[in-house]
Amino acid sequence: MSATEEATDTTVPCVLITSCDGGFKEEELIKQILSTKTLPEPTKREETVVWYPWTINNKYYTADVRLCIVPSTFQMSSEIAQSMQAFIAYFDSTVKDGLEKLHPWISVVEDLAPEVLILVCDRVSDHGVTRHAAQQWCLAHAFELVELNPQELPDEDDDFPESTGVKRIVQALNANVWSSVEMKDGFNQGFGLMSSLVASRHNNPRTCQDSSVIIKIHVLILSDAMTDLDIQELANLTAGDADVDNFERLFTKLKEMKDKASSLPHEQRKVHAEKVAKAFWMAIGGDVDEIDGLSSGEES
Repeated sequence: MSATEEATDTTVPCVLITSCDGGFKEEELIKQILSTKTLPEPTKREETVVWYPWTINNKYYTADVRLCIVPSTFQMSSEIAQSMQAFIAYFDSTVKDGLEKLHPWISVVEDLAPEVLILVCDRVSDHGVTRHAAQQWCLAHAFELVELNPQELPDEDDDFPESTGVKRIVQALNANVWSSVEMKDGFNQGFGLMSSLVASRHNNPRTCQDSSVIIKIHVLILSDAMTDLDIQELANLTAGDADVDNFERLFTKLKEMKDKASSLPHEQRKVHAEKVAKAFWMAIGGDVDEIDGLSSGEES
């Protein structure tokens, strides 16, 4: 049993999952995230609020988290608020007022500011909530829109197709730096600072919100759900052996990141490029003070 397993649920970070669609239960989404037909035994249950265990295990780290079902804001507690590091909300896109049912959650999300914010539906609908309406809502509230069964799938001929559906949700959750993270050998340098900063932020949220350095690094690396993993891999490739295979992988990675950025609106593309450049500089050991103050807003 790991140290995080021995800890109380209040110290284990959680993904708050809620459904504003009476016809879609939160348990269904958890099954998809865990890739299982049967839910695991809950670690805790308080009436309609249920905590399910999940150990994220990827190339870079392992982290024990809880997938926590909270049907409405009325079930929120200080325990959930202190441990929530991701928020996933499902809504009914087949009705025009589907997004309005999310309104009670907005103040909660704005106050707690979890790193990952995902808005989920089966698929957008021309007769209910359109793609444009859903995207505008996401832009206004800093969410990412994920359709579980999108009508338009990525082009199979694309060298780097975008992830969709529950795969994209899992990808975003894997890209977060959890307060319970345990880095694997070989990946400590780029993530060590981030891990301690994120843990500090969750342990002392008010204090850390006043720290400009923590906020700047946090925004630089975590603002894009996959940027941190891309940056770390890029840094590793740059520091690796100067052989043909490594160079080809480096070139491929750069193209992959360029293609991701190309999907952004023009004004966001420059901001994204700036974040990638700064995060990469820090990932290879650069001093944050040397690039502090540089921004796309300082153009002549």
